[in-house]
Amino acid sequence: MNTYLGLDQIMMVIGFILLLFIVSGIRIVRPTHRALIERLGKYYKFGNPGFNWIIPVIDKMFQVNTTEQMINAEPQEIITNDNLNAKVAAQIYYKVKTDEDDVKNSQYNVFNYEYQIVNLAKTTLRNIIGTLTLRSANSERNKINNILHSTLKTETVHWGIDIVRTELREIDPPRDVQETMNKVVKAENEKIAAIDFATANETVADGIKRAEIKKAEGIKQARILQAEGESAAIKLVNEAAEKYFVGNAQMLRKLEALENSLKNNSKIIVPSDSELINIIGEMVGALPIKNSSLIQST
Repeated sequence: MNTYLGLDQIMMVIGFILLLFIVSGIRIVRPTHRALIERLGKYYKFGNPGFNWIIPVIDKMFQVNTTEQMINAEPQEIITNDNLNAKVAAQIYYKVKTDEDDVKNSQYNVFNYEYQIVNLAKTTLRNIIGTLTLRSANSERNKINNILHSTLKTETVHWGIDIVRTELREIDPPRDVQETMNKVVKAENEKIAAIDFATANETVADGIKRAEIKKAEGIKQARILQAEGESAAIKLVNEAAEKYFVGNAQMLRKLEALENSLKNNSKIIVPSDSELINIIGEMVGALPIKNSSLIQST
């Protein structure tokens, strides 16, 4: 009886140990990670997200984060091409690629890839900014970012790393240089404002000038039209006057001829429709004669 109980206890102990062995080998890999499983110090297999089981003690699992991460390249003093000390800092965004070979490369081809990315970024920044003046370095941030990004991608191609982007966080000159640059910028801004103000005044003056020219042209045109009108009116008056005086002069000569004839007791026949009938009638106070008349002096 004791022997039977002893066997049951042994089996329970063995079952418990086996259960503990199985449970201790369970590994859960999150969707944001990938895993490398080594057996006795040698790569054995790749662990995908979800449930994985390893042999305790014999196998080891190393999980690798494959999400995008950011590391800081802490500020460092860099001498620019114009012999100024600039404090430069940057941020690097990267992630480990998710396929098996890249995850293996991130662990087996490079030791502490974060540390090496930071140092590679610092070295690259020194090489880039050392060839630039402080002013150009501040104005060409995008160019520096592009060169830094391209260099890091090229240098880390065998690390299983994807350099997503790089950002210059700061390029700060010494305090005295910064104050001088601020004064220069302020002076340039004041100069631009003064030029803009002068340009605006010039535009206003030009507008006024154009308006005055238009006004003068209008007045000139009005005067020309008025003069042409007056000239036309005078012409008409002259034509009418000339016609009137020419007719009267002819009539006057006829009257003079009539007067001379009457003085000599001459007989003159005047047509009834002649204007002389009316004129003679007015001279003697008589009405005009409709039929042909014989005017005789005695």
